[in-house]
Amino acid sequence: MSLPPKPRRCAVYTRKSTEHNLDLEFNSLHAQRESCEAYIKSQLHEGWLIMPDNYDDGGISGGSLDRPDLQRLLADIAAGKVDIVVVYKVDRLTRSLTDFAKLVELFDRHDVSFVSVTQAFNTTNSMGRLTLNVLLSFAQFEREVIAERVRDKIAASKRKGIWMGGQVPLGYINIDKKLIVLPEEAQTVRWIFNRYLELGAIMPLLKELRDSGFKTKRRSLSSGNTIGGCDFGKGGLNHLLKNRCYIGEIHHHGQFHTGCHDPIIDRELFQAVQSRLAANNVEKRLQTQSTPYLLTGYLYDSAGARMTPSHSVKKGVRYRYYVSQAVLQGRSHKGGAVLRVSASEIEAHIERFVRQRYPAASESLRGLVEANIARITVQPTHIEVRLASPPAGDSVTTEHLAKLPWAKKLFPAPKGVASEPSTALENTNRSADALLRAIGKARRWVKRLTAGESLQTIADEEGKGERQIRLLMPLAFVPPRTVREIVDGRRQAPAITVLAKDMPLAWP
Repeated sequence: MSLPPKPRRCAVYTRKSTEHNLDLEFNSLHAQRESCEAYIKSQLHEGWLIMPDNYDDGGISGGSLDRPDLQRLLADIAAGKVDIVVVYKVDRLTRSLTDFAKLVELFDRHDVSFVSVTQAFNTTNSMGRLTLNVLLSFAQFEREVIAERVRDKIAASKRKGIWMGGQVPLGYINIDKKLIVLPEEAQTVRWIFNRYLELGAIMPLLKELRDSGFKTKRRSLSSGNTIGGCDFGKGGLNHLLKNRCYIGEIHHHGQFHTGCHDPIIDRELFQAVQSRLAANNVEKRLQTQSTPYLLTGYLYDSAGARMTPSHSVKKGVRYRYYVSQAVLQGRSHKGGAVLRVSASEIEAHIERFVRQRYPAASESLRGLVEANIARITVQPTHIEVRLASPPAGDSVTTEHLAKLPWAKKLFPAPKGVASEPSTALENTNRSADALLRAIGKARRWVKRLTAGESLQTIADEEGKGERQIRLLMPLAFVPPRTVREIVDGRRQAPAITVLAKDMPLAWP
């Protein structure tokens, strides 16, 4: 008497590329599953059993493996819950030959067979594998032909000026693949173009937009989420000013075609703005080439924001800095741990580094930086230098990272208010007296501000910058208990700038 066959657990996988007719009582997924279950029942004598779980991906393309139920099926295979995967046709599992090779490898690793009902073969024999690869090659060919046909249709539609999707520009709304002008938003667009010509630069316009409360276009996604509705950024504003959609044109692969929508901006105004943008770009490039700032284009803060040159003039002396774009765009909270560094200080660090690294190089300092450095990131505890290529004699063959010792410096103590002891032997009372004088001044400044005086007036009288006054102002809120402890000598007087920075504004 022969033994009964070993049970083989069969998982049925179904897929449909579009959501069309998925809401019907009996759709394509049901038809696929019905055929697969009938085939499994015909193999009952071989021990095949239908698993109760359904693995159905409706409305999802077979171009990738990123499908919810397919991933669930693969997880069950890895867990040893499946012996045979049954599909209606091979392309229901995947249309990509590369992806299919990955799946077959996974199936073999877990001793899982693959069966296509309508093609009547499985992967347990070499002939089945050969036939499967041939069928998948044709399936991939069909997919590429369909993609080419779609691309040709989009190109032909855009040549006729039809809007074929994408982010709808500010000033329009998409109705049945046609851009319709929104009068209120269109008025904002015209104001932006005219105001740019008046101001002549992006940054002043950006400041006016934020001060006036103008926001980017709010868009609803198919997922139900919304994006936009935030402050304009420099890149987004620059793109808006160059968008030829506003003069009634459609862009496709470097070419512009007359669109079916109405323009918002006349061509004379648009060309004037483009000429101004081009002139500013030329001027900026010339300034960059002749700038004394060695690290322009290479320096970033720890959050990834570019740090650009800046300067200030105090009593006839010019001080150079690199400032994070997050600060310049009014988004300091999105910047890194270090938002501003002394240009001369960090350039000296980089100069020492490249001179020591490439002692035999004959190039100028700027040439060494351009030839060997890809990116410099300012961290609170070090400067991270990423080299474009490894140094001579180094075994590293990929981009190389170097970390230079460096520490973020506190803002210097304000002149005329107090100074730190120059040596450890100086009387500690000097620090306490200086701190108490600074607290007294800060309290007087707060009273003057609340009385209606401006911060600039106070700064001018004190001979300081507004920033210094603003940084020291929190000293007015030092808790009385802390002041008494400093006066009585029960607490060591901390550094003025440290206390001002860490001062809690709320205390019992």
